Amino acid sequence: ISPRSIDHVMGITKAYCTRVGNGPFPTELTGKTGQFLRKEGQEFGATTGRPRRCGWLDLVALKYAVRVNGIDELAVTKIDILNNFEEIKICTEYNIEGKSTKDFSPSLYDIENAEPVYKTFKGWQSDITQCTAMDELPTEAEDYLNFIQDYLNVDLKILSSGPKRSETIVL
Repeated sequence: ISPRSIDHVMGITKAYCTRVGNGPFPTELTGKTGQFLRKEGQEFGATTGRPRRCGWLDLVALKYAVRVNGIDELAVTKIDILNNFEEIKICTEYNIEGKSTKDFSPSLYDIENAEPVYKTFKGWQSDITQCTAMDELPTEAEDYLNFIQDYLNVDLKILSSGPKRSETIVL
């Protein structure tokens, strides 16, 4: 099918980042927070059982993926994994050798040396698995999701508020 035949492209992202294997991962959390995300999100390889590396959502990298892939709608999964955090961070830019940028660089050197700059959100600290609409989510969760939508300039269309099929919010 020709890309010209597609009238919209939906991307899918988790509410936080994961990575398998080696390589740069600017928002990686190597301490208790990363371990908590891994455990709560069941972030282990399906075949090998190898633990995935976990970190805060990286909007610099995600915005690049949105642009390169022509994404105009987004599904955000696993927002329930963030239920118990007092604060939640999102990477909005990088500092690379003292220079601030909101643009993702394809240079491995730049990404290896990128220091994430975060925007911090108040956590919602409540169970959202029973929410069936955006307006049922805690204000803090709405703020988090609206920021993602505005930053990326894409419409959020699907949110997963839990692991069950019924724990999906279609916007």
